[in-house]
Order: sequence, then structure tokens, then C-alpha cells
Amino acid sequence: MSENWKNAAVVGAAGACVALVFDVAAANLGWPPFMAANANAVHAYLVSHPEVLVEMTNKLQAKQDENDDSARQAAVNRLGLKAFFNPNVAFIIGPANAKTTLVEFFDYNCPYCRASIPTVKKFLVSHKDARFAFIEFPIKGPGSIVAARAAMAARNQPDKYLAFHFALMSQDGPVDEKTVYDVARQNGLNLDKLKNDMKSPAIDRSLAEAKTLANAANIDGTPAFIVNGRIREGAIDDTTLAQMTNSS
Repeated sequence: MSENWKNAAVVGAAGACVALVFDVAAANLGWPPFMAANANAVHAYLVSHPEVLVEMTNKLQAKQDENDDSARQAAVNRLGLKAFFNPNVAFIIGPANAKTTLVEFFDYNCPYCRASIPTVKKFLVSHKDARFAFIEFPIKGPGSIVAARAAMAARNQPDKYLAFHFALMSQDGPVDEKTVYDVARQNGLNLDKLKNDMKSPAIDRSLAEAKTLANAANIDGTPAFIVNGRIREGAIDDTTLAQMTNSS
């Protein structure tokens, strides 16, 4: 493919979407009236300089992300922390009067959830006086749903839940039904009881409640963390979690 052909393709793609971007940018970035009045000239310039379109798109995405974050925080504020420490939805540990709280929505097949595990485990060990809520939010297919059902059933063997949870979250490959049962066996769960408990209609209700709660909080991805009432979607590391804790 020649460089000229590539450039032509880029310009063509820019021309195809520039009108939409122009309209959205004018509405969201506060462009002055003279730019709106000279829309054709601006359009022609953007088609000739597609790198500007990339910069515009990035800025628009950043603006949208900021708006989404604000909407999530407003939703969490309306709901109140008590909604996330509902034992019908979450596995909860830690004192009820804790000053430090951490909520996590997660999916066992989510790579960003897995990347956050070292930080979550370290925080759990170093904050024995904190209160934690672990909420299964399976959004990545049938394997994730099986894993979520197993984790919720494992709450009936509460001394095994955390080890099972972290073992599932530490898998390298996809978590499917076989992996779930292998990990359960390796971590000392009563497998017959687990399988029987997974069939409970109560789990269906709990999964539905978790989904409703996530929707109410404008959570549409995993992981989502709520630390001392402040929400953040995406993977976290030690520095990010410390900042969230200290700024709350």
C-alpha cells in the first residue's frame, strides 16, 4: 500500500466523519460564533488536516469521560454507601462503623480486574479496620456468569470465600466451568454443596439486584471501585488507591 493511498484513505475517513465531529464539538467545546458561521471553511480545513481531527476526537472523548465520571459520582451520592453494603448483593467483611470503605464491582474474566488484584489484596491486609464489599458483576459471557454464581454460592462457606475469590481472579486464562470447579476443589470448598447452592433462585435474585445497582450507579464496565464514597472505573494500582483513600 503506497503512502499516497494511505493519506487519501485518512483524508477520506476524516471527510466522512468530520461533519459529525464538527457538530458535536461546536456544541460541547464552546466554539465561538464565527467558527459556526464559517462551517464550510472549517470543514475544508479539517479534511485537509486530519491530525486536527484526531486531536479534536481525543478532547471530545476526554470531555465525555469527565461527564461520565461526574454522572457516576452523582449517582453514587444519591444512592448512598448503604446500598452497596447490602448482603443480598455483596460479600461484606470488616466493621460496620469503619471509617475506610472499599466497594468493588468485578468480573472474573476481566483483565483490568485481575491487574488490580495485587493492590486490592495488599490494601485488604493492611486495612483490617476497613469495610469491604465484593460485588459480582458478570458482563463478559457465560464463563463469567458461572464463576459469579459459584462465588455467590461460596458465601455459604464464608471462611473459604476470599481464598476462592482471589484464586479465581488470579487465573491466567479464561475462567470457565471447569476452572471454577478445579479452583474450588483446590481451595477446600465442599464441591457438592457449592454445586447445589449454585442452583438456588436466591442467586438469580442477587445477580439481578447487583445488575440493577450497577445500572443505578451508571456503572457499565469492570472493575469499578468506590473508595470512601468516591467512584472510579478502571484498574487501580497502589498509588491510585492511596490517592482515592486520602482525598476522600
